[in-house]
Amino acid sequence: MGAVTALDDPLEPVLGAKSATALESALGLSTVGDLLRHYPRRYAERGELTDIAGLEVDEHVTVLAKVQRVSKRRMRNRPGSILEVRITDGKHDLTCAFFNQAWRERELLPERRGLFAGKVTAFRGQLQLSHPEYQLLEGDVDQAVVEEFAAALLPVYPSAQGLPSWSIARCVRQVLDIWDEPSDPLPDELRQRFSLAGLPDALRWIHRPDGWPAVQAARQRLKWDEALAVQLTLAQRRKLSGARPARPNPRRAGGILDAFDQRLPFALTDGQRAVGEDIAAELAGEHPMNRLLQGEVGSGKTVVALRAMLQVVDAGRQAAMLAPTEVLAAQHARSLREMLGDLAQGGELGGSELATRVALLTGSMPAAQRKQALLDVASGAAGIVVGTHALIQDRVSFAELGLVVVDEQHRFGVEQRDALRTRAGEDVSPHVLVMTATPIPRTVAMTVYGDLEVSALREMPAGRSPISTSVVPVAEKPAWLDRAWQRIREEVAAGHQAYVVCPRIGDDDSDVDVADADTDDTAGSARRGKSAKGAKSGKKAAKSSESDGDRRPPLAVTEVAALLAEGPLAGLRIGVLHGRLPADDKDAVMRAFAAGEVDVLVATTVVEVGVNVPNATVMAIMDAERFGVSQLHQLRGRVGRGSAPGLCLLVSEAPAGTASRERLDAVASTLDGFELARLDLELRREGDILGEAQSGRKSGLKMLSLLRDEDVIAEARQTAQQVVESDPELTRHQGLAAMVAELVDEDRAEYLEKT
Repeated sequence: MGAVTALDDPLEPVLGAKSATALESALGLSTVGDLLRHYPRRYAERGELTDIAGLEVDEHVTVLAKVQRVSKRRMRNRPGSILEVRITDGKHDLTCAFFNQAWRERELLPERRGLFAGKVTAFRGQLQLSHPEYQLLEGDVDQAVVEEFAAALLPVYPSAQGLPSWSIARCVRQVLDIWDEPSDPLPDELRQRFSLAGLPDALRWIHRPDGWPAVQAARQRLKWDEALAVQLTLAQRRKLSGARPARPNPRRAGGILDAFDQRLPFALTDGQRAVGEDIAAELAGEHPMNRLLQGEVGSGKTVVALRAMLQVVDAGRQAAMLAPTEVLAAQHARSLREMLGDLAQGGELGGSELATRVALLTGSMPAAQRKQALLDVASGAAGIVVGTHALIQDRVSFAELGLVVVDEQHRFGVEQRDALRTRAGEDVSPHVLVMTATPIPRTVAMTVYGDLEVSALREMPAGRSPISTSVVPVAEKPAWLDRAWQRIREEVAAGHQAYVVCPRIGDDDSDVDVADADTDDTAGSARRGKSAKGAKSGKKAAKSSESDGDRRPPLAVTEVAALLAEGPLAGLRIGVLHGRLPADDKDAVMRAFAAGEVDVLVATTVVEVGVNVPNATVMAIMDAERFGVSQLHQLRGRVGRGSAPGLCLLVSEAPAGTASRERLDAVASTLDGFELARLDLELRREGDILGEAQSGRKSGLKMLSLLRDEDVIAEARQTAQQVVESDPELTRHQGLAAMVAELVDEDRAEYLEKT
């Protein structure tokens, strides 16, 4: 067997067909570089046990632990027995369950230590590993495992079913033993300036460290590689995009914007005024505005965006507002018309002489309405165009597009946003304003959003009511669910309304991402779930139907609505809303809910953003652990929008002590979206750094932490800018070009370019 000389060498000649196939099928690792950049997720010190706290249901884990006790019992509903092995890390316990394998009792003796690997499940509210693979670290075991265990640090790798951590470690060892170290892609000057280890040393130390200093040195270098590769890509894209100007849209005295400002029934907050001045100045320039406007739910982003759109209309151009769902697009069009009044009645009797039109364009509009909307857009009669992804279809022609406003950017695929940007003409770009109610930390803005300038609205307008949030742990306290339904009945009796949110639509939406189903694009943010057969009663709908560790499917709108109507909410007027309903039906349901004709709206995340019903005071989020932090924060922002206080109930089966439960407890503890954004980043998998949900692709970044590595990102950004200024194509930096190609693939580079 010859030496391995390149990171792109295939694994099969080195490891053999069986191991290479296992690595590729389970983890997608096919080359030497793939394997060597599959870094340990943590290290166990010699003789130390692994912390069990924070394990997550459905996660494949490897636990270094000690057998505490072993017991055997007969299964209730079928022949056979279960061997339950209780293991401990000294602080927390975990059960390993083996079915009809009583003989393992002779191996798994109390006080014996071992590596236990498997998928974490929950059974009766307790975490367990079902049929885990294990390697005991005493007695007759693989000598290589003993040697690894005898080392100062034991690497523990992200693993998969049938491919435990120790098998990955063995493969890594085989590669490193015959690896002929490649040249370092990073120039000597940069390594010396930032005191970085060489790449060959870093890759060896990360997998086979002789102590924590080696781990730290390896991590620092590998973080730098990832940060610099991304920043070089961004710097190249910024340089290319700078050559494409925008048409200026200076503010015009006595125009529609001045008329709107004079009619505003409230004073703008200081934040709205300051951000508005920044936007106005950028719109008047020839360099395309690329600004991210972040602010809490209800902080007044829409007013800021509308004023920007009116400035563009005053300059004789059009503004397009892109919303992720048809429900939200219709809501935006309605609210913009209401705010503008006769200023939105261009060409109509009673319309102001300064008026324009607000056109709504969605994919499922009736043919006649769609034809008229297309004519208004093409002729320029509609100065403001609101829509879903239908706006970016080729047959939609704008008279002259000057500004694109993207609402809730995290719900869009970047390809869709980019397609709309090209609509200003062949040689120019429109100005772009991106809005989100999910605050974005500075490091994410530097890494993901390229050259976007960031503005924040932190002030809340007067009149917002407080929202209290509680976790309803149905596995531990099933009676609390009864109380949740009772609270909804109490609010309805007091004249208010309620939301019940579920993660899935139901019926035949097997394996359909809820956000995919509810939006008009490919970007999704909810987790995927299997099809469900439904439960038998309202209480069973929120209880676990797990058997022997199998996780039940997520709850569905259609099933829960029927169960509630027959059970705990019988007699109330219940409506259903989800993304598969026809557009007219969606609009009718929302209008009925807004008019108070529906007491309880059972919906998917289609109500996550933009829905404004001040009379709604309580929201129950079912299977809350299946939603992300930002989604939960967005969802609860739908209540407390009127004079009465809001209540949000996070209904969950997540066992106490799991990461999911900690996340829900954190959401319940604060209403500060900026604090929750930091928490979300802290809890997020490092593989999601570049926004997998937006691109649909796995991130190639594994070591860089956006929470902890702000200094590295800032230094890499400055360095990349300097390099690209003098060498835009990296022709004089072949090593850096190769590093970019390895760590930021073509799809990722395209994604970054369009972001």
